[in-house]
Amino acid sequence: MSYPGYPYGTPTVVPAHPFDPKSDAEVLRKAMKGFGTDEKSIINCLARRSNQQRLQIAIEFKTMYGKDLVKDLKSETSGRFEDLLVALMTPLPQFYAKELNDAIRGLGTDEDVLIEVLGTKSNNEIRTIRQAYTSMYGRNLEEDLKGDTSGTFKRLMVSLCNACRDESMVTNQANAAADARELLKAGELRLGTDESTFNMVLCQRNFAQLRLIFEEYYKITGHDIEQAVKNEFSGNSRDCLLAIIRSIRNQPGFFAKCLHNAIAGLGTNDKKLIRVVVTRCEVDMGEIKQNYLAQYGKTLADDIKGDTSGDYKKCLLALIGE
Repeated sequence: MSYPGYPYGTPTVVPAHPFDPKSDAEVLRKAMKGFGTDEKSIINCLARRSNQQRLQIAIEFKTMYGKDLVKDLKSETSGRFEDLLVALMTPLPQFYAKELNDAIRGLGTDEDVLIEVLGTKSNNEIRTIRQAYTSMYGRNLEEDLKGDTSGTFKRLMVSLCNACRDESMVTNQANAAADARELLKAGELRLGTDESTFNMVLCQRNFAQLRLIFEEYYKITGHDIEQAVKNEFSGNSRDCLLAIIRSIRNQPGFFAKCLHNAIAGLGTNDKKLIRVVVTRCEVDMGEIKQNYLAQYGKTLADDIKGDTSGDYKKCLLALIGE
């Protein structure tokens, strides 16, 4: 699922061809039967199939053995490796819905998850995630977001959740210049900030048009729009606007930063690491790896090796094509 207007197509996991879900189900059953578990066979099978294909294998598995593949995987594995396998076996809309629910329902709100999911998806993807959320939790995503956020950040989340961004990719230089002037008037040229103008422009305009608007802003002011956001906003709303701007400019670069944040620093944010690897390996992981190397001077594979271990590490490396 790549964003309209993004030419990226550098997945590290592509659908297996030829594909035989019956024989894959047999391989998995054999890997989990009897004493000990053959983790290598599990990784070889699941890390080299698309999300769609894994779901087909699960159906075959149930048909052939009367058993739930995910339950079997959970009983045979543990820790982060188990978490990664469960994520791989979850349909993407449900996976995103669960991540959003965890972010909202947990102690405090994990704003990073909300920004990462809602700020980088197409309208159709957001609508599908909303439906999955309602069917899984019996609640409305927008209402839950409103109940758990406040101020400018809340309005940004509601706008993004609404999924009504223009996706035409039609650009207009004059309109871009006008929007750039509006943003300048709403921010740096006045006392206090008119947040609603930023909200409207960044959540409504199509990605190609926004890139033009950022260029125009630079032409008028001589500095980057990111600088303006840093000066005018604080906290979650600043982080959210910056994330939107960065993902519009360079989505693989944005996800490279997410991965680096998950790995760098004290301890590993495994939840984030799993989320980005599982959801991007079929989209633009090749591009993300290039950006990672360019931004941090180290390969993503080396950082994963240095920060994870065992079958968890092996499976992550297989997913990023290493």
